[in-house]
Amino acid sequence: MAEYKIKDLETLTGVKSHTIRIWEKRYGFVNPDRTHTQIRTYSDQELTMLLNVALLNKNGMKISHIAQLNHEEITNKVWEIKSKPNDQVGTEKLIIALVEMDEELFHQTLNDLVSSVGLVDTFILHLVPFLDRIGIMWLVGSINPAQEHFISNLIRSRVIAETDKLAIPSKEKAPVMLFLPEHEWHEISLLFYQFILRSSGINTVYLGQSLPYDSLLECVEKLKPSVVLTSWLTAVDEKFLMSYFKNLKRELNGIPVYAGGYQISKHSEGLKDLIHEVKDVKMLTHLLSI
Repeated sequence: MAEYKIKDLETLTGVKSHTIRIWEKRYGFVNPDRTHTQIRTYSDQELTMLLNVALLNKNGMKISHIAQLNHEEITNKVWEIKSKPNDQVGTEKLIIALVEMDEELFHQTLNDLVSSVGLVDTFILHLVPFLDRIGIMWLVGSINPAQEHFISNLIRSRVIAETDKLAIPSKEKAPVMLFLPEHEWHEISLLFYQFILRSSGINTVYLGQSLPYDSLLECVEKLKPSVVLTSWLTAVDEKFLMSYFKNLKRELNGIPVYAGGYQISKHSEGLKDLIHEVKDVKMLTHLLSI
């Protein structure tokens, strides 16, 4: 379905490009195509093979031993690992579930991780690194959008389900208002921010995806939030981004704006006087004292 360059494989498998080339030449684990400029390109099947080899190697099997196994034997040994709860290889399992679009493996892996370390640490230690990997691939177009949509919707559904289990917080304090700007649909990080805040008993109002600017201001006027929290991933013109947050800061009359996501990180220097950057989930501890 997708086509990967060797740097993509390094990002997704955690195996250095130099090592991939050695494995390719010495053991024949993969057999990439080449462009007319001799750049290696790899298929889903070759990515899966490298993920499986890396998984076996991480679990103590020597590469020389793996090279002696046929495809069926590698698959069987990988399934032995997949079938056991193991939070040390959780991210690798999630990537295999993505590439193979395996819903059962995804749910099994996520359930094992949540049972082992809880949802918060599952997100911080496994889902965030996983989403970082596939997010880079999605942004540069080297991962198939169907694969990204498939796994993102599974994660989204799980975070919503876990949030629904929480008690609705007291409205004694002004809420934290969460939203995505117009044309922004990637809400997993924002959903998890909502879960973190709600699990700490903080009143939140979740306004969701692609919220028109005027509607945001109307909600701010009506609900008087203590904080406005957003996330920006989709590519946007830098001038528009700066103008958006300059206007927002002016019109919110002192209500602090917290923002995270790739576009915020990319333009953090220019935004530093306009927002509080959410660099990771731990940054939300700033909100917990509200």
